[in-house]
Amino acid sequence: MTQTISAQDHKKVMQEYGRAAEARAYALGNRGPIRFTADGKLDPAILDSYWKHGFYVLQGVVGAEELAELRAAVDRTLDRAPVTPDATVDRHGNRALGDGIIKPPYRWAKPLSDPLGGTDKFNGRHPAQMLQPTLGDDAPALIVERLDGNLHLMDECLRLYGHPGLLAVAAAILGEDFVPYNEVTFVKEPGLGPSVAWHRDGMTHWDSPDWDMGAHGFNFMTQLYPSTAGNGVWVLPGTHRDRKTDIKKMMADAGSDRIPDAVPLLCDAGDTIVTNRQLVHGSFANSSPDRRVTLNAGFFPRKRVLGVTAKRLHGTVETFDEERVVERSRLIQLGIDARRQRFPQEKSYVYKPLADRADQNRWNEAARATLLKNYNQRDMFI
Repeated sequence: MTQTISAQDHKKVMQEYGRAAEARAYALGNRGPIRFTADGKLDPAILDSYWKHGFYVLQGVVGAEELAELRAAVDRTLDRAPVTPDATVDRHGNRALGDGIIKPPYRWAKPLSDPLGGTDKFNGRHPAQMLQPTLGDDAPALIVERLDGNLHLMDECLRLYGHPGLLAVAAAILGEDFVPYNEVTFVKEPGLGPSVAWHRDGMTHWDSPDWDMGAHGFNFMTQLYPSTAGNGVWVLPGTHRDRKTDIKKMMADAGSDRIPDAVPLLCDAGDTIVTNRQLVHGSFANSSPDRRVTLNAGFFPRKRVLGVTAKRLHGTVETFDEERVVERSRLIQLGIDARRQRFPQEKSYVYKPLADRADQNRWNEAARATLLKNYNQRDMFI
């Protein structure tokens, strides 16, 4: 978008856009706690609503104690960021986090910018640019917008990864042999957070003869602060059922980046939104006064990954054979054991593909060095 707008005016525009959209979002009725039937199956009403709309707000997933731990972990990790992208020390003069980590854990962007829209980055899946509000001269040149590799950056995130309720939801949607995608933290600081241009996540299966509305899996989006119309992700409900969409045309028809009929993903701190990766979705520059921190963890149907050759977002072409799938899936079992040690009162989830190998995937310092560190080099993208 070439329009120039101040951050203050953008905030007003988003408040107007969000007012009616909030009512539409709540009217969908796709929110509530994780519920199971008497025989231990996920409540069919949750599944029906997820498949109808493409997302569901799971309320009250993370309790107050765990929420406080997760917030502190993210703040601690951000505090250890290098002072600039090429620096080796943090703002305290100490060695920045990242020693021995192959993929840089911090991703930077200009405040309120759109670093992806209308570019060929990420395989060109963000076809049009969002509004980029202007800031005063006192704004920082760059901010951290994302953390990459949650599970080896923060033990608290590894424990959340083993959450029995969330893993049961994953199995209900994808089958008991579901496999991982990747784990990142999105950071949208108030008045500074960059946008993520409208896009769809899937890359590989759009033209497959057996394509379906769940072919590219889903993301769990656990919110550490309330998700609002001003700071949150927006979606076009039901677009996960469409093979083809034209995002550039949608924006051209709207005359702006504010696509009609889109709704914000609204929820409280501690809620987790399960979001189909085929939905048209994006987030606006965060000109609001509210912080958003989202812990994102994605999962796929195993049959859509095993034996598939795909291009990762950085351009490398890889084939996901049985060994790769199993090695990456071990992180699920590791998270289950890490959570068991922290929350022994919970009934642990049984991840059936690796249930007979629990002893090989115990959480300890040896596993941190051999299995966990740089685990995201084995991420799988479809």
